[in-house]
Amino acid sequence: MARREDPAPPRDSTPDLPPVLAVATALGRGADVAGVRLEGLAGEVDASHGSLVETLWEAPSLERLDLTGTTLADARWTEPRIGALVARDARWRNVEITGGRIGTADFLRAELDGVVLRDLRIDYLGLPAARVGHVRFVGCRFGTLDLPEAHLDRVAFEECRADEVDTRGLRAAHLDLRGLEALSFTDPAALRSATVTARQAESHGPALAAALGIRVLG
Repeated sequence: MARREDPAPPRDSTPDLPPVLAVATALGRGADVAGVRLEGLAGEVDASHGSLVETLWEAPSLERLDLTGTTLADARWTEPRIGALVARDARWRNVEITGGRIGTADFLRAELDGVVLRDLRIDYLGLPAARVGHVRFVGCRFGTLDLPEAHLDRVAFEECRADEVDTRGLRAAHLDLRGLEALSFTDPAALRSATVTARQAESHGPALAAALGIRVLG
């Protein structure tokens, strides 16, 4: 019997998009759309409490995008420029975002399953009390990565950097942090189930010892 890899990696979650998509240039609150390519979105867009399935987002440039309570499934975004993304209580499945920049992204209590963020800059990514599974971050840059009370399962970082990671109350399984260069973790003790490199363990060793009440002398 083959030995299961530990930490187990996220599964492949490539969005399933049809070969032909209709074109849409606007979204509204409670929108229920499927099989569309979104073009020319700008300003502030309220698409909260809707259902967006099989959508291609081409270079959306928005001051604010509200996806509160919205289901986003099989979606691909390319080069987004978004000042504030609000996705509280949202449900994302098989979503891929490549390139671009987001100022703040608020995923309070959201459910993310099969999401890939690649070469994306996010000044503040908040995932408090979120359930995050099978998510991969590749080549991303974070100012603050906020994870209080989040539940992470099979989440991996590759060639990513963060200034600060808030891990208070974090619960995790198969969390691979070997590809995340972080300046600091708010609660290093919450990383007890994560996988790190020997160099990372040495770098954050004093903070981890302090969090566990270990006295280090000499």
